[in-house]
Amino acid sequence: MALFKTLDIMDDSKSVDLNGDAEKIKCLIIGSGPAGYTAAIYAARANLAPVLYQGLEPGGQLTTTTEVENFPGYPEGVTGPVMMEDLRKQAERFAADIRWGIVTAVDFSSHPHKVVIDEKHLIHADAVIIATGATAKYLGLPSEDKFKGSGVSACATCDGFFYKGKDVAVVGGGDTACEEAIYLSGLCNKVYLIVRKDFLRASKVMQDRVLKTKNIEVLFGHHTKEIIGDNVVKGAILLNNQNQEKTITIDGFFVAIGHSPNTEVFKKFLQTDDNGYLVIKGSSSQTNIDGVFACGDVMDPIYRQAITAAGSGCKAAIDAERYIGEHVGH
Repeated sequence: MALFKTLDIMDDSKSVDLNGDAEKIKCLIIGSGPAGYTAAIYAARANLAPVLYQGLEPGGQLTTTTEVENFPGYPEGVTGPVMMEDLRKQAERFAADIRWGIVTAVDFSSHPHKVVIDEKHLIHADAVIIATGATAKYLGLPSEDKFKGSGVSACATCDGFFYKGKDVAVVGGGDTACEEAIYLSGLCNKVYLIVRKDFLRASKVMQDRVLKTKNIEVLFGHHTKEIIGDNVVKGAILLNNQNQEKTITIDGFFVAIGHSPNTEVFKKFLQTDDNGYLVIKGSSSQTNIDGVFACGDVMDPIYRQAITAAGSGCKAAIDAERYIGEHVGH
């Protein structure tokens, strides 16, 4: 998981001369979640002198997570912010240049690749690693923001263990929501699946699995009015299609209405799938543009885990090192 808020494409009135004076960089890394930091560690150890721009939320989505217990190497668990700080320090240990700033424009039509930071600083990069992540979609409720990290989550695989034996709710009607509900049903006492429509949008296989799982109760035609509790989630107030209220008692509230990959600034040049995720070639990290690589949640709509993001960051750095060695030279 790597939260990196949507980047805006620079408008013409603020354009920078992409052929003007520029800082020349071997390896530019965009994004600072597990994928970006891992790429920086590997690139730095390969003597690529990587420069990493952290984006609007340094550390990415994990900085909003309280306890991480499924990342190898932390037997007692670790908080998301501490783990991201550890990764950052490890990258800096090998002399990775980690900076504040966001990408506001790119031009991947020729080599070297051109990237504009904060609408004013031009970079020419031999290789670019994109690790901008994907942003979880939320309902937009004030109470939802209040309880993020205290009962509200967008990742059942990440946080479900903390609700073992308890009652929880999942919001959504697609495959992701059904998968989350099924996963949680193996841990929790009861799972409410809150579906706004009168039917599930999920595939027939997933629908059948949900409806056959005894401890999942599907609440069709309901949406969430408010999440309630003191310091932690204790319940949710729902409204049905007749505007009647229903209160459920829960300890966890999981939002599963999708993610938005942070790819807007790259779409003019890079191939994306129907949902906006960057498309890579085979098992590599290579995008459709030579010398531009992608890793982490920005190209992974399936797993969205810190460990898989870190692994893909490793791959991207190795791919970038090989590309530079073969096409640019050290």
